[in-house]
Amino acid sequence: MPRQFDVLILGAGAAGLFCAALAGQRGRRVAILEHADRIGKKILISGGGRCNFTNLHSTWENFLSANPHFAKSALSRFTPADFIALVRKHNIPFHEKTLGQLFCDNSATGIVNLLEAECREARVQIFTNTRVTRVSRPRDFVVSSSSDAEFQAPVLVVATGGLSIPKMGATSFGYDLARQFGLKIVATRPALVPLLFNRDDQRRYSELAGVSAEVVASTKFFTSAPTPAFREKMLFTHRGLSGPAILQISTYWREGQLISLDLAPGRDVTAELRESSHRDLTVVHSALHQVLPNRLATRWLEVHQPPNYTNLGLATLEKTIHSWSITPSGTEGYEKAEVTSGGVDTTCLSSKTMQANDVPGLFFIGEVVDVTGHLGGHNFQWAWASAHACAEDL
Repeated sequence: MPRQFDVLILGAGAAGLFCAALAGQRGRRVAILEHADRIGKKILISGGGRCNFTNLHSTWENFLSANPHFAKSALSRFTPADFIALVRKHNIPFHEKTLGQLFCDNSATGIVNLLEAECREARVQIFTNTRVTRVSRPRDFVVSSSSDAEFQAPVLVVATGGLSIPKMGATSFGYDLARQFGLKIVATRPALVPLLFNRDDQRRYSELAGVSAEVVASTKFFTSAPTPAFREKMLFTHRGLSGPAILQISTYWREGQLISLDLAPGRDVTAELRESSHRDLTVVHSALHQVLPNRLATRWLEVHQPPNYTNLGLATLEKTIHSWSITPSGTEGYEKAEVTSGGVDTTCLSSKTMQANDVPGLFFIGEVVDVTGHLGGHNFQWAWASAHACAEDL
């Protein structure tokens, strides 16, 4: 006979664990089914192992979705302050890094331990090494597993995540299950991911690997929404560009589009030279070195040396520095992507409860949903908020 529960949750990541704890605290008999050998594996590697668990400034405007308003309800009902209160309750020391990003002082293990303790207190049963092989719904949901165990409940919560970092066990299971029950999927793609140089730019700039600079990155958005721009660090790699600014803009970039990079935001690099009568390559080189990292300044002049040092020539050089346009050949893929963009179509879900509109008792939360946050703790905040919205309805 199947094991009977009130709620079955597929996935022991951030959203699944938090939803389970909250539902258990409401008196529900909850089971989590996790195919990996331990819970919270992606939490443990997040934020360089320190878990950027939320962002002080997280609002619906920090999220990308085919329906940008979908996340408003959940995010307004469970805020960063709410999760911070839970972190304080468990005496986890933390700090703000930059731009409202909150990290554990010690290890991301603290957040996993927090979630596990909350689940334990709520008497949640967690089954690891349990790969789901079949989901049916003769009346209640019946979930079959690779260990021949069966689980049954009137409520099924899908918190299986996206396709990013397959070596951690990411699969398309959540999307496949959504399709099984008639829900639509917004096309998925790697997000918060390094970009690759095209062949020409690879030849020009690959030797700059390891060089970092503060930039403003932007691209032409694929809808009529305002074009986003991100002022953060950029890092040259052997294959392309990475760093926070690039990861941010990658979520908005589409194949064939160019990205624009301001290498000296807020600076007029050649201002003094335009007022000077002494102009040559040495002087220009010196001016660039005061603003750009040395290796970048040297290479930039090798590739973009102006035809002359007239005011027009210097203005051309200035323009290239503030609007370096490149067309990436692609991304580093799901292997290097922090999250997956796209997912379960939000038109199929209730923004208040995360329940499927046409399948009572079926819920989708976290990364599996077409809601993708900016870099810096926002995706964790969506995990907490969507889990909370779901649990309130269970």
